Amino acid sequence: MNFVEVAVQNVRGFSPTGRFAFKSGYLVLKPPAESSPLAGLALALLYADGRGGDAALAASSQKPGKAALSFVGQDNVTYRVLRELGGGGSLHRLNPTTKQPELVTQDTTDANQFLRGQAGLPPRTSFEQLFCLQAVQLPSRRPRGAGRAASTSGLRAMSTPGMPALRTQSSPGMPGLHSPSSPGMPAVMPASDVPAAEAKLKELEREYVLCKEVDNLQFEVDGLNSQVFDLESKLRSTEGLKEKLRQVEAAWAAEPTPESLGLPQDIVARAERYPKLIARKDDALARLESEREAAEEESRRLPDVEPLTRNRNFWIAVGAGVACFLAGLALEGMGRYVGLLDIPAFGFAAVLALRHVDELQYTDKVRRKGEMFAVREKKILEEFEADAAAVRKAMEVFDVDTPADIPPRLQRREELGAEVAQLRAQLVSMERHPEFVEAANQLPVIRQQIELLNAQVTEKGSFVRDVREVEREMARLKESIALARNPQMLMGAIMPGMEMSGLEPLEDPAPMLISLTADILATDMHAVMGMLRERCVQYFGALTDRRYVGVEWDKDGRTVVAGASGRRMPLGELPPREVDLFFLSLRLTVVEKVSARVKLPLLVEDALIGVDEAKLPLLGRMLKHLGTMTQVLHVTAHPGFTQLADGTVNL
Repeated sequence: MNFVEVAVQNVRGFSPTGRFAFKSGYLVLKPPAESSPLAGLALALLYADGRGGDAALAASSQKPGKAALSFVGQDNVTYRVLRELGGGGSLHRLNPTTKQPELVTQDTTDANQFLRGQAGLPPRTSFEQLFCLQAVQLPSRRPRGAGRAASTSGLRAMSTPGMPALRTQSSPGMPGLHSPSSPGMPAVMPASDVPAAEAKLKELEREYVLCKEVDNLQFEVDGLNSQVFDLESKLRSTEGLKEKLRQVEAAWAAEPTPESLGLPQDIVARAERYPKLIARKDDALARLESEREAAEEESRRLPDVEPLTRNRNFWIAVGAGVACFLAGLALEGMGRYVGLLDIPAFGFAAVLALRHVDELQYTDKVRRKGEMFAVREKKILEEFEADAAAVRKAMEVFDVDTPADIPPRLQRREELGAEVAQLRAQLVSMERHPEFVEAANQLPVIRQQIELLNAQVTEKGSFVRDVREVEREMARLKESIALARNPQMLMGAIMPGMEMSGLEPLEDPAPMLISLTADILATDMHAVMGMLRERCVQYFGALTDRRYVGVEWDKDGRTVVAGASGRRMPLGELPPREVDLFFLSLRLTVVEKVSARVKLPLLVEDALIGVDEAKLPLLGRMLKHLGTMTQVLHVTAHPGFTQLADGTVNL
């Protein structure tokens, strides 16, 4: 996950109106004033409570403040949260196909649940305490002993003879134990306030029960949302295949067909046999030319046919026949039979005439072969053109030089069609897989369960405090009531030999940070300690010039550090500045280790104020190193960090 853009209008700590684009890496954000509440704005947008508390971020109450945050979620989808500070808002997501924003919801509760379940946001406490690094979180900036029981490091009641008893009223030069100005000592309420405090404690107990119920319900909702996310991930596993199928189908539909180009369906086959067609045409023309030459040679060899009128034998036969016929008419008796001799005479003449006709026909046939050859040649060319015309048209359509280039142009559609069929078969196979079918059946059931649980949460109250916060307030109130009833309990809060003005050790930040890290990584605290120890020692040793060489945590996460001299001591016994350096070391270690599994941006706001100036370049390099693993947004006006940053943004 990383932030893409922040847009503001009338927001405190920013320009009056602006859009600020963020890239990955280590970015330095320069505020227009001393500081800019980037973390507070991000929390207000991502974890809106719907009560209007974010109106405090507006720069002016005269006009409403508006803000929008664009970010890429854990599901690699871009989301945009828009809110009017103190008013309503909406959640949008970018459609990866159309590249257009789509409205998800305008309901605050639905938006928070969607961002937790779908976009992968961690709980607010985890994000605020692990990935928002602010000055107010430093142990030295937090009240000493607030909400904690007295230290267990050897405290004893002071009853030593000669030592004055502790006073409960202030005296000159020394504030009383009930005074708020006594640093490090638990406050003592007046005895008259005990009934009201007990009533308040009962209210807190009822609120604790309610918060616990809502927290349990929310835990179930989060678990079901996680299941929904897993099931949707399984169902979305076909999205890539579907998208590819849509692209291939579009490419297949866009590819031209022979019909759309006005070409015959078998144009590919025609193009493939075009060389054979040319060869067959050439062979036919060659044979025709050979026959033509033979006919012309034969025609030249033929003699001219003499006219029948010039055939002497014909006329002799005709004359003999006529003579015999006339003699038969003139003679009498047996002499008439001479007339029968005209038959063979006329027959012979007829034979000569028929032979003459045959010679004329043969000569005419030989001489007319040239016309026949022309007709045959025309027919061969017409048949060739009938088959070649479509190929030539295809060559013009595809703008190719040879028919061999035509099939690849049309075979692309056939290949895409085969690929479409294959992808469709794969999609059907995936959708019929038992796990896919089970996920499709379970998803509506789990969503219905989530709706029922959300209805229960809404019935009990959607906006309740964190259980740990209620527990801490109950503990403080119980301690105050106990001290009001028995002020002598404060005697145990002072170590033998400790001056009354001494301060209680600073609170150890490790238990809370380790617990939250275990929650976000879904593992146990012991595993988290083993994961963080070595790297935390490296950070802490570098920031303290190797004065400390070891860090250990007990089962509850309380810290013991080992000095270079070998001395081991609780963290609270260190000077406040070194406790702050340990806090920074542990925070940087947590971000580095968590970022290897879950990418979340680190927001740093003036958390380095009070750190030695000589340590700032080292801390800058550490932040730059974290920028190689996740997005780091550092709000600071210090010029030294700009030189180390991957980029700067003027807010």
